[in-house]
Parts: sequence; structure tokens; C-alpha cells
Amino acid sequence: MQDTEYVDGLLAFIKNSPTPYHAVEQMAQQLELADFKRLREADAWQLDAKGKYYVTRNDSSIIAFTLVSDPADKGFRMVGAHTDSPCLKVKPTPERVQSGYYQLGVEVYGGVLLNPWFDRDLSLAGRVSYLNSDNDICHSLINFEQAIATIPSLAIHLDREANETHSVNKQQHLPPVVLKLPEDGKGKHGATPEFRDILLKLVQQQNVAAQRVLDYDLGFYDTQSPAVIGLHQDFIASARLDNLLSCYTGLLSLLKSGDGNNSLLVCNDHEEVGSISAVGAQGPFLQSVLQRICGSNEVLARTMDCSLLVSADNAHGIHPNFADKHDANHGPILNQGPVIKLNHNQRYATTCETSSIFRQLCEQADVPVQSFVVRSDMACGSTIGPITASVLGVRTLDVGVPTLAMHSIRELAGRWDGYYLYRVLRELYAQN
Repeated sequence: MQDTEYVDGLLAFIKNSPTPYHAVEQMAQQLELADFKRLREADAWQLDAKGKYYVTRNDSSIIAFTLVSDPADKGFRMVGAHTDSPCLKVKPTPERVQSGYYQLGVEVYGGVLLNPWFDRDLSLAGRVSYLNSDNDICHSLINFEQAIATIPSLAIHLDREANETHSVNKQQHLPPVVLKLPEDGKGKHGATPEFRDILLKLVQQQNVAAQRVLDYDLGFYDTQSPAVIGLHQDFIASARLDNLLSCYTGLLSLLKSGDGNNSLLVCNDHEEVGSISAVGAQGPFLQSVLQRICGSNEVLARTMDCSLLVSADNAHGIHPNFADKHDANHGPILNQGPVIKLNHNQRYATTCETSSIFRQLCEQADVPVQSFVVRSDMACGSTIGPITASVLGVRTLDVGVPTLAMHSIRELAGRWDGYYLYRVLRELYAQN
């Protein structure tokens, strides 16, 4: 695979994955095309000694794995990532009418960099739960696709200090504008539109026999498509690079690696809010799947002892305008390779043993590698790496593609780094 094919696939994947539900749907489709068999947690599993399988939970987390030998003998080569990204989620009763404008109340999900959300063309996507004609509860993915909302900035004339200090009140300043109501403050049919009625019509347009919307999990997203940018096309600009880039790269590596070893990819939801959920890395999903594969705690313990997990999550590239925010010796540069993330206070799971393994993999794949350590006077973020390592007792390291503007509505990565990471992870999966 050439880098252009990788980049084209990545941009298409991100564009078609505005929410974790859509990302998992995209991944499942690609796994099906590669002859992976879908498993359901409610069923009894009959696994072949050599086979390819995947399973989802809540339709927002997914695990795919291949079996080629006894796991207790050679373990698993595993890659972990997360499907969620910071965004603005619609509240349960979101309708808000202010000065004749119809708005939707939102809740901030994760550590959103808020200012870039203003003056963007926003759409809405996620999952809707509804009653069908048989009075059964069903679920459907929806995506408005077109721009339906915006969060207008306050004009500089009304806020002369905006360029000096611009604090955002999450309750007051973020509700997107979606409609201008007539003078009487009512819609076409003489009443303020009910948001659930709007969703019902959208679901019905998908030839779904929905009778009533019960609830939903919906988030706003930027409609601007991902793009390769720069004078020499050096960068990828996109929403949700953190961490759909790692999901796509891990999936592609798994599909292209052949049958070298027992391999597994896990992509969890809810990392951006702490991972404590039934589908998050601190939940039982991965451990449950591994126990069912291994069959007993004895086999699971032996399997984990000879396994390795690479937690792939974007790293902070050094910002040219804020270089002093980095340790001078550990400022990753875009397009100079994947980053090994280290923290002796265990915010990252990397050890000298696991970092050595990754460096050797990079050499074998002919890929440059960098390292990141946060400044000693700054707090360090974390990933699913330490959480998963503490649950499974598996050797783990944290790596990622260097990124600028992380958690903004539009992030920036090097166009080569994802491809470099793909080559390394493919090498990981292909090893005997």
C-alpha cells in the first residue's frame, strides 16, 4: 500500500464517521468484506482454531481478532484506540427560543477546545431510539449531513476585549442556532417545533417504520471535509483525528498483516470522559472477550504473559508559536514518525521494555520514531494504555501520531505520520 492510498482511505473513513456509532459501522463493514465473522455477546461462541472474528458493544465499541495458533503459546499482538472525540451533545429537552431564534441546548462532551466551534457550519449525527409499528424499541443511525446549525460569535464591536480575553460560558454561549422563527415565535404549524418530531421525520425518511422517538445520543460536528493541505501537501487537516486516525490505522494494519500471529484490535468508546463505562477501556469488554477466547483464567494468564498491547492515541506535536510548552528534548515534529509517550508517574503505560520493542519494530519497518515527555512543571494527560494494562496485566506502551490543535474542531497532523504508524503496526501484527 502506498501513502496516497492510505491517506485517501483515512479521509473517507473520518468523513463517514461523525460519531463513534458511525465509526464502528464503518469498521464492521470493512471487516465483513475481509471475511471476519460477526460474534454476538449473547450467543455461545464456537471459535475455530484458525479464524477471524469481531464483536461490538453498544454499537460504539468494537473488538476484532484473528486466531492462528494457541494463544497460551504465543499470546496476542494487540492495538488499542478509541472511537470518541470531544464534541457538543444535544440535551434531552433541548428546545430553546431566544429573540425569535430556535436553538438547541448542548452539553460539552470531553475536553473540548471551545472557541474554534464558533462560526462553523455544523451538522448533527448519532443514534436515535424509537418505537416501531409493533411497539418494539429499535435504534437507527442518523446523519443530517448538510449544515443545519451554527454558533455565531459576538461581533467585535460589542466585545472590544474579545481578542484579549474570550471566555466561553458553556450554558449561555454554546447553544447552536438552527432556525429563525416567525414574529409570533412559532413554526409553520402554529407551535414551537419539538426536536423529537424533527428526528422522527428524519428517521422515517430512511424508510423506517418509526412511530415515536423515545431518546437519542446526538452530537454536532463540523461539515467541512477532511483535507490534505500545505504548500507541499504536507499536512492532514480534519476533525476527529484524535482518535479516528488510530482506529483506521489499527484496522488497516490488522487487515493487511496476513497470518503472522494472533492479532487483536480494540477500539473503545468514552475515552474522552474517563473510560469508566460498560464500553470504555475501564469496563469489562476486552477482558470478557479475551476470557471467552481463552476459555479459562489459567489460559488467559498465560496468554497475557506473552502478549503485547500498543495503545495508539495522538501525541502533542510541538507548536511553532508555543514551543516553550514542550520539554526542549521531547517536542515531536510532524512528519518525523510516530511518538513513544512516556511518563514515570504512570499516566502512560510505556516501560523501557515495551519502548525497546517498538523501536525495534520501527527499525524493521524502516520508520523514524520520536519520544514525548511532558514538561516537568505541567500536568500530563492519559490514555486507555494504563487502564488496560492495569486490568489485564499485559505489557503495554503508548504511542501516537504527533498532532497540533488537539481537541479543536479541526486538528492538524502530518500526512506521512499515519502511514508510518500503519507500517509499524502491520509489522507488529505480522510477527511470528
